[in-house]
Formats: sequence, structure tokens, C-alpha cells
Amino acid sequence: MSDAETERKVEAAERAALELANVDVEQRNAALGAIAEAIDDHRETVIAVNDEDVAAAEELLAKGEYTQALVDRLKVDDGKVDSIVEMVESVADMDDPLGETLAARHLDDDLDLYKVAVPIGVIGTVFESRPDALVQIASLALKSGNAVILKGGSEASESNRKLFEIIREAAQEVEAIPEGWVQLIEAREAVDTVLEMDEYIDLLMPRGSSEFVSYVQDNTQIPVLGHTEGVCHVYVDREADLDEAVDVAYDAKVQYPAVCNAVETLLVHEDVAEQFLPAVADRYAEAGVELRGDERTREILEDVDVAAATDEDWRTEYGDLILAIKVVDSLPDAIDHVNTNGSKHTESILTEDDDRARQFMTAIDAASVFHNASTRFADGYRYGLGAEVGISTGKIHARGPVGLDGLTTYKYYLEGDGHLVASYAGEDALPFTHEEFDGAW
Repeated sequence: MSDAETERKVEAAERAALELANVDVEQRNAALGAIAEAIDDHRETVIAVNDEDVAAAEELLAKGEYTQALVDRLKVDDGKVDSIVEMVESVADMDDPLGETLAARHLDDDLDLYKVAVPIGVIGTVFESRPDALVQIASLALKSGNAVILKGGSEASESNRKLFEIIREAAQEVEAIPEGWVQLIEAREAVDTVLEMDEYIDLLMPRGSSEFVSYVQDNTQIPVLGHTEGVCHVYVDREADLDEAVDVAYDAKVQYPAVCNAVETLLVHEDVAEQFLPAVADRYAEAGVELRGDERTREILEDVDVAAATDEDWRTEYGDLILAIKVVDSLPDAIDHVNTNGSKHTESILTEDDDRARQFMTAIDAASVFHNASTRFADGYRYGLGAEVGISTGKIHARGPVGLDGLTTYKYYLEGDGHLVASYAGEDALPFTHEEFDGAW
């Protein structure tokens, strides 16, 4: 794709965004319904083209160029199509994020100020191998009245192209939806063109490695909402219910290891390590989890094949059936390890002591912190957000799973009756009342 072609698509998205912002929710929901139905109707085609992507990826896996985790994320089967359709329908069922009056204030008689939710405008996204991510992002953009530029990985090119075509054609069945609201770019070099188009794009949401997100941030003037890797931890406290802790630690790693909210490091308090570690190691062995541990972990699990963990292991997102384990002396040591090595994604403490849980949860710097729950709950759908564009590990303007609310901003509307600023200046200036009131614009 030429630079001119990329620029044309971005400019078309900006024009569409101005129209889409004023399409009522019934029409946006109708388009989402059409998209869900079309994906369901074309499931065999989607699976067939995905098979091509998977076959090519497996060849590269055999050559050592791809990981098993990437191939796993790439696959689309009947069950995955079902979940994609359900996700689109759930977005349609959610309340309209636009037009909500966030605040209303009387400035003076007949002078009222309203703060109202509106779309961001044009959102550029770059995401990894999961084809369902394309549908999630497009659906959330449509519901929130935003145009969207989609750039998926080359490993999912056939799947992404087919899903994009289905989405674009289905949405056009609803006359009010402007053409050009969704755009697909495929060439790697097109990303650099997008990064330069700050006049047209309002927000970038890259999903990928820290290195890639940093590259985007360093090479654009467009605001960036970064989704980086998930180096997630589960800490088994000395006051944990150990049977429950085995189940949670197992779920956090094994339920779906290829995603960013899977646990990568297990921390265990020294008081319960000798009892807990053999039990959880047995469960991990059943699932084929490769363990890497510190010296104390390896001493306790002397009859288990546990490789020596390196400093790099404490900072690695494996995305696979690999887990690092460390025995810690205390709760503060666990907190320090997480804050030093984590990626500010999702962390969990397993304990029956609410005070210790609160200490951990308030001291940890992460977008999501759990008590007695698997890190796998860090997900837009599970949070009730309908779906997610990504999980933001930054702090501005959205944090954690980014759903509809994270794709809106606000503007101020002022309703007056010939009011003049001169009336509120000088010796006889009128006073402002600045009274909050319940009201919608």
C-alpha cells in the first residue's frame, strides 16, 4: 500500500467520524446487529481463511520463527466465532455512551453549563495475532461513534481481511452509517504514515510489546493509549486458603496461557511454601507447565524438574505454559517484587486476612489488583464493558480494560440568554452562582 493510499483511508475515516458522531444509538445498534448476523452467516468462510493463516503460522513455528502462543491466539473455530458473535451482540445491548450529561451547573440565571459525553473522533489501532481483536475494536468504535483505523499482524492477514470485509459490508446495510468509518491498513510501512497524521487521528491504541509501544510513542504527536505486555503475578500469602490457592494459581496460568492476563510469576510466602508448592506443582505437572524457580523453590521441589530462574524470568511475559516461582519472606517483599518487575497490568493476592489483602491492593501500582481471584478476570467482557479495545497499563486517560467509556471524551455546552462577560467584570460585577443541578442537555 502506498503512502497516498494510507493517507486517503485516514482522511476518509476523519470525514466519516464527523458524521458517525451524530448517528443515533438505534442506528448504531442496528449496524452492530447486522455485523453479528453477518459473521454468524459467514462462519465457514471465516474459519476457512483462518485455516490458511494458521497453516502458514505453523510452518513458521516449525522453523522457530513463531511461538506456540502466537499460533494459539491466531486460531478461530466454531466456538471462537460463537464468542465473537456474542461479543458484538453484547456491545449492542449496552447503554449508549454518547450524549450523557456528566455534569450540569448553573452559572447564573438562565446561564447553564453542561458537560456531555462525545466520541473521541478517529482512533488508530495496531494489534496482535488475534483476529477477534479486530471485531472487538471495530464494534466498540462503532457503538461509541468513533471511526477506526485497523492494523493487524501479517500472521492474521487473511482472517483480518475477511472479517473487515464482513463488518464493512454489514454496517453499510444501515443507511445512516457513513461509508469509511472503518478502515484496514495492512502494510508494515503504513504504520509510519499513520503516526505522522496527527491532523486526522485523535488517539492511537497500540497493542504489543513494550518496545513497540515505546516506538509508537516516540514517533508520533498523536496521544497514545498504550497496551503493553502482561507480566502478571499471583501472591500466595501466609494466611491463604491453600486448597483454594492451588485452584486459583492453576486457573491463572493454565486456563488460557497465551493471553496478557495469564499469570507469569507465582510468589509464595515462606511460611506456607513447603506445604503449598508441592501441591500446586502436581497440578501444573498435569498440564505440562514448565517451572522456573528461585533457590528456595528448587530446594522445596527437589523431586520436581524446576529450572533455575534468572533475573530475566521475573520480567518475562511467556504467553505459554511456563511459570516463574519465587519464595518471599514477607508481604512487603511480595509488594516490592511486583512493583519492581510487573508491567502494571493485573496482580492478585490470595489470603483470608482482609487487612493484608488491602495492604497489598493499595500498595501495588497496577491497573487491576484482585483479592482471591484469578488474574484471568482482567477482561473487558468479564468486567461488563461489553468488550475491550485493549488493556491500558498507563494511567491517562483510561486504565485497565478499555471499553466504551474509554473511547469517549466530553465537550461543554453553554446555554445562555444574551449573557455578556462584561456583566461579570468591574466594580459592579454580577456574581456567579456555580450551583450544581440535576439535568440533561
